[in-house]
This record gives sequence, C-alpha cells and structure tokens, in this order.
Amino acid sequence: MENLKQELKAKIIENLNLEDFKVEDIEDNDPLFGDGLGLDSIDALELIVMLDKDYGIKISDPKKGKEIFESIQTMAQFIMDNKTK
Repeated sequence: MENLKQELKAKIIENLNLEDFKVEDIEDNDPLFGDGLGLDSIDALELIVMLDKDYGIKISDPKKGKEIFESIQTMAQFIMDNKTK
C-alpha cells in the first residue's frame, strides 16, 4: 500500500499541475480539499477520471467521492478494495 500512496501523490501532482508540491510535501492523512492541498470541484472531476483510467474504478455517487477523496490514505484504501486493473 505504501507504493500505491506514493504513486497517488505523484499522479495527483502531475495530473492537477500542482507545481508547488513535491511527493514528500503531501502527508498520507492531509486533507485533499480545503485546508490541505486546496483542491476544488474541478480537481475532483480529474481525480474521478484518473481512478477510472488508471485503476478501472468508476465513481457515480458524489457523496461517495467526498469520502474517497478525503486523503491519500482513504484513496489508497478504496483503490486496494475496488481496483479492477
């Protein structure tokens, strides 16, 4: 799971063009939205596309997405439990 968390951090930085962040700047339990990385609803859509494309996971319920994208830790756990690729 540790490798997956590092991979997610790198993909988020790359896909969302977070040029001011490095993988080591993001803690596993930092909030992704709000006070954490400061992501917004457009970024959430990008994360949904990334999960579908890279891990074969489709998210159709916005409330579920809010839980999944709480932190790197919650994303990694969700991917481990649900990935199809």
